[in-house]
Amino acid sequence: MNIGRLSIAIAAAVVVSAGILSYWNSPSLRMPEADPVPLELAQAPTGGDFTLDSSAGPVRLSDLRGQVVLIYFGYTSCPDICPTNLVYIANALRALQPAELERTRVLFVSVDPERDDPERLAGYVAYFHPNILGLTGTPEQLAEIAGRYGAAYRRVDDSGSAMGYLIDHSAFTSVVDPSGRLVETLGHASPPETIRDAIRTAFGTEP
Repeated sequence: MNIGRLSIAIAAAVVVSAGILSYWNSPSLRMPEADPVPLELAQAPTGGDFTLDSSAGPVRLSDLRGQVVLIYFGYTSCPDICPTNLVYIANALRALQPAELERTRVLFVSVDPERDDPERLAGYVAYFHPNILGLTGTPEQLAEIAGRYGAAYRRVDDSGSAMGYLIDHSAFTSVVDPSGRLVETLGHASPPETIRDAIRTAFGTEP
């Protein structure tokens, strides 16, 4: 990505982040967040099927066979890391051809079920792209699924926060091919072009 295009992407992330912060109107959202949890803290990813809750009801990964699915673990109160990654993912979706986009879904899995119910998640992901779906589940479900996808997260109590705690979390994106197989893990803030190419590779087409 050249400097001009990178500046545009960063500016877009800032604008969307600002809109989200205003929408939720929570003082804790304006607090700085630590760097993403290092990838080496996570288990080696194996992937696999799972079922979690959306605002429209349960969603099972295996029901999305035939589509490329991106999976990102985060939470709606995340002040910068999650919005940045979701903006890049949304820009990658917009760069797809219509036929590709129709067969691509993004699952934003919240690791903060105490605050992120399905309705809150639906409002959050709507800021980014209609192909992004917000999901969550019980703490036990989330820990098991995150472990299989190599995602690490931890609650950090913070008495200075209006909400009382933050969540440090890994910030990569898992790429699942149309057969349901985990085929790639993209790093934090991967450029939209990299994400777009990973989607096309998962489809078995040239980037």
